[in-house]
Parts: sequence; C-alpha cells; structure tokens
Amino acid sequence: MKPRDVQVALIAADTTVLRSRTWDRLKFEVEYSLQRGTTANSYLIQAGKTAVFDPPGGSFTEIYLRELQQCVDLQQLDYVILGHVNPNRTVTLKALIQLAPHVTFVCSKAGAVALRSAFPEQELNILVARGEETLDLGRGHQLQFIPIPTPRWPDELCTYDPETRVLFTDKLLGAHVCGDQVFDEGWKLLDEDRRYYYDCLHAAQSRQVEIALDKFAPLSVKLYAPGHGPVVRYSLSRLFHDYRTWSQQQQDQDMTVALIYASAYGNTATLAQAIAKGITKVGVRVESINCEFTALDEIQAAVQKCDGFIIGSPTLGGHMPTQVQTALGTVLSTAAKTKLAGVFGSYGWSGEAIDEIEGKLQHAGYRFGFETIRAKFKPNDVILQQCKEAGTDFAQALKKAKKMRAPRQSVSGSQIDRTEQAVGRIVGSLCVVSAKREEVTSAMLASWVSQASFSPPGLTIAVAKDRAIESLMHTGDKFVLNILQEGMNLRRHFLKSFAPGEDRFADLSIQEAENGCPILSDALAYLECSIRSRSECGDHWLVYAIVENGSVLEPTGVAAVHHRKSGSYY
Repeated sequence: MKPRDVQVALIAADTTVLRSRTWDRLKFEVEYSLQRGTTANSYLIQAGKTAVFDPPGGSFTEIYLRELQQCVDLQQLDYVILGHVNPNRTVTLKALIQLAPHVTFVCSKAGAVALRSAFPEQELNILVARGEETLDLGRGHQLQFIPIPTPRWPDELCTYDPETRVLFTDKLLGAHVCGDQVFDEGWKLLDEDRRYYYDCLHAAQSRQVEIALDKFAPLSVKLYAPGHGPVVRYSLSRLFHDYRTWSQQQQDQDMTVALIYASAYGNTATLAQAIAKGITKVGVRVESINCEFTALDEIQAAVQKCDGFIIGSPTLGGHMPTQVQTALGTVLSTAAKTKLAGVFGSYGWSGEAIDEIEGKLQHAGYRFGFETIRAKFKPNDVILQQCKEAGTDFAQALKKAKKMRAPRQSVSGSQIDRTEQAVGRIVGSLCVVSAKREEVTSAMLASWVSQASFSPPGLTIAVAKDRAIESLMHTGDKFVLNILQEGMNLRRHFLKSFAPGEDRFADLSIQEAENGCPILSDALAYLECSIRSRSECGDHWLVYAIVENGSVLEPTGVAAVHHRKSGSYY
C-alpha cells in the first residue's frame, strides 16, 4: 500500500490544491466502507492576501505543513477559512497557529463557537461569515460566503470566488476515492462512489442539500472544489443534476423517520449516519435532527409528521445532554403511542442516558423497531453494520404496518394478474451469496442468478436494495456464490429472519474461500467472484461479477431450483 502523501497542483489562477491522500480505508465512518481511500483537500489562494482552506486532520499535520510551507511563507498567511470545524483538525490548526499566530480564522457563527471551544486557552482572531459580507484578497478574488447549516455539520460554510469561478463546497459534491487524477476526467467511473457518498452523508439531510443547491444555482461556477475526491471540472452539470435528483427522490418518499440525536465527540453522530443509511435504502425518508442546533418547534413538527422516530444520545457525566432531555420531553408529549420507536447511543464508561431514554419510552407504551444499540467509545465496523441493519428493519416494519392498514380487496385466484403469473414462471438455481469485508460478514438466499459471459466467465445477481448484504456488494468487492443442492436444509436456515448484526453462519459448517468469504460445506458447488460493476434496476441492484475460482463439492448432487407462482414476490 502506498504511504500517505500530499499532492500539490494548480487548479485556477492563484489557486492551488493540496490533496492529503490516504490510499487505504479510513475506519471511523460508514462513508469510507468502500475502501477506495480518500483525499482531504485543502486549497490555497495567493493574491494580495493569502488564504488557506480546510487544513487536514492530525495524521497529516507534519507532511501537510511541510508542503504548505513550500508554497507560501506562513508569516504571510492572512486567513484560514474553515468549511466546518472538525475535532480531528485541531492538531493541525494548533501547529498552524504556532507558525502563524497572527492568522485570522474565517468560519460560520456555529464554527466560531466550536473553534473557541477547541482552543479555550487562546485568544483567536475570528471573522464570522454570516453570508452578507465578502472578503477581498486582492487581484479580483472577492470571496463570497454561503452558510449552509446541516444536522451533521451545523457550521457548514461554502465559499465562492467569482474571479476564478471556483466554488469551495466542503462536504458537498465530493467522493471518497484516492488517485493521481486531480480533476474528474472519466467521471462516469466516479458514479458509484459519488452516489454512495451522497447516500451516506446527505440522504438523511436532503432538505438542507436542496437549500444548498438553490443557493449554488445562480452562481457562474467553473470548478467545484470539494473537501474530498477530485476537483469537479468536467461533470459540473451532471453532478449538480444528480444531487438534485437524489434529494428530490428522498423528499418524495411517502414515509418519514425522525432521527433525533446529539453527539459530544462524533460517535453518536456516526451511529446516526449508519442507521440513516439503512433506513433510506428501503425507500423511507429520514429527517435528521441534531437537537443541539434545532428549535423545539421544529422538533415538535417533525415528530408530529413522522411515521416513526429514533432517539440517540451520548452519556455525559452519567446523564443525557440537556438538549436530548428536552427533545425527549417534546417527543413524549407529541408523538402518538402508535408510532414506532428506536434508541441508540454511545458512551465511555457507562451508558445511563441510553437506558434512561429506553426506559421512559417503554414506560410510555411505545413499541420498538429494533433492540437498543449501545456502542462503547468509537463504533467499529461490526457495530456500524448492526446500525445499518437495524435501520433497514425499522423501515421495513413501518412499510409492513402501512400495508396491513391499507384496505384489503377480495381477489379470486382467477383475477390475479396473468402477467405476474407468467413472470413467476422464470426459474433459477437456488443459491446463497456470502460476502465478507474485514470483520463484517453477511449472506442472502438468491435465485435471480444468471451466467452473463463466457470470456471472462461472468454472472449477474439481482440484489434487493433493502438486503443487509447489499452494502458488501459494490464494485471491487468479493463474494462466494454457494449453489445449493436439492434436498438439503440450507434454504430453511437462510429463509428465517436475522436480528441486526446476527451471525448468518451460526451452527453451519463453513470453510474460508481464497477470497476470504465463507463457503457452505453442504453446498453443491461454489464460485468465488469479484464484482466488476453494478447497475440500478428499480428496487434492485444488478451486480455483474467475474468468476475467479470454483469447485463442485457434490459431483452426484442436483442443483436446487426455485419455483414461484407469481413474479411479484420471491
């Protein structure tokens, strides 16, 4: 694996990007799960005055500052502009203050509060950007500031330079990929990464994303300069359109979950992000609410309109934060007892806040959509997968309840749609797809499997968007296709419901394939596969994979076949 480095490139007049490159996966957020690495992009404008945007986290402090000093004398640095204040950046900011104690920080009002909290012992020079003022760096670089508060980043600030027509978008319009390309040449190859980035970070705050897009629309933009991934030059209109489409799709969903939380150190927010990812993949909208920055009347309105609600909290000094306590009171006095509930949280030494929220909701008579999730310190991959599966279960329960409430129509067998009956006559081999990525494993029963190519040998699998294994079935991922044998009981095992995070292979005889994924010892045959591409097809993803290895385990066995009566269900 390549070592971390900082790539420096000129992207516009007087404007340089410093891309702090991580080639392997960062493990602390669900957004990095595709293991493509990432870049932490910092930008430098050198005109009459000098400004640097968004220095990277502490793991890059030394090499970043070394490269920055190759570009500019830090004694001449006038401004540090922060798209958001991240605790991970404080190490680099502290070192920068020591080298340039005169520097002025530019951030939003919420960012100023976070910055002063991060450096309580220092008198910082802070310029609060509220959106009306501009900052003149000389040579025509009259910077315009666009505050865009979101639940995840209440201090979000974007910046537009009309001289170069560069829009510095911070967390928006990015992707977690790492490579040598500074710009987005061949941008079609970024489609999957961009969609995953949006789904993880922004689907749960789609309303705020639409507000941001409305603010961007009047600007004459030549480049998007995001906080992560390539600088966007060649796909400006396409990416803007994609964000608009994805956000509108979220807003158009007919069911909503209010996801209410506060986060002291970012751990509870990480859990919330994973739960939201699981909910939105089912086609249920999430209204993400950071109760530290949301008015009570907004929380009340969201709780009244939602179909279900989930509350998350850290434990601070043995208690929930005041903002969570107040929000919980609003929920208890507002939400109908028929609404589905959920609880999650993180803690250091004890988790009293989580227990207290759970107890009060139970006492009030609410039903829970999943077992309460408790994460000690920073959540790992297994906990994040549990959160995603819990979110999916919660959303599926809401949809099932809605379907049960819908008026039933009496339909005789002869009236069933003949087209659906005909589609149901398509048969396929009954298989179990098993996948593993680091410590996370999953599996699903599948019959929508077909050989797709001779050279190279390839196959396709249709994976429903709400399947737990879906998050392990992206381009570049590995899996094993276990072809089942007629007369064995493996089908029954994988037909049962699994709790979030439950081991799909408990009590089964398995082997490890060369690609690291589980092989079912009682299967008829298995194929080791690598995913080359995937396409969105309605409520499924169609995955195309290359077969890299395989073997027949029972030479005299017969493949199990799945027969259906209708094409409207499995």
